[in-house]
Amino acid sequence: MLGMKTLTVVAVFFLGSFAVHAQQVTSVYTPLDDKKCKTIEMTDDEGGSYKGECRGVGGYKLHVIEGDLRQTVTIVDPKGKEHPLQFWNLTGAFSAVGQQAEWRMKGKKPIALIVRLNVSENVEDASKTKGYLVVAKITPKVTCVTDFLAPTRSHNFEARKAADKSASRPCRFESTPD
Repeated sequence: MLGMKTLTVVAVFFLGSFAVHAQQVTSVYTPLDDKKCKTIEMTDDEGGSYKGECRGVGGYKLHVIEGDLRQTVTIVDPKGKEHPLQFWNLTGAFSAVGQQAEWRMKGKKPIALIVRLNVSENVEDASKTKGYLVVAKITPKVTCVTDFLAPTRSHNFEARKAADKSASRPCRFESTPD
């Protein structure tokens, strides 16, 4: 009888461990550098504009869009539907996305995206930037920005924590086509 109880306890332990591991959230990275993304559109007029397509995960892609010295990202889902994140609604200042995007994944499914946004807040010297982290949730019903995090010592940790809970967070603003 003791053997059966021990076997049951061991089985419950392993099943519980498997369930926790199956729900573990991990990170996968996508380069956003224009040398690693395919140029879709580009103009050389004053202020210039650029649209590049970057490889994503799970059938998703990212479009990096620049206009008037401001950049944003649009998430393109596996069905081709575009979800503009409109970073220019977060700040009116000149801005540029970081070198990579971080997908937060449950298994092979993305649940959120984290992108660094380098913002030029100094009107006198545009080269002085502050690196914010933008968190966007990805759910079957809505994809939108939920958090805009100012730099801190634990910036990356805070962004991952916000991303992992983003499904239950409200959108900062309604997304409209670019």
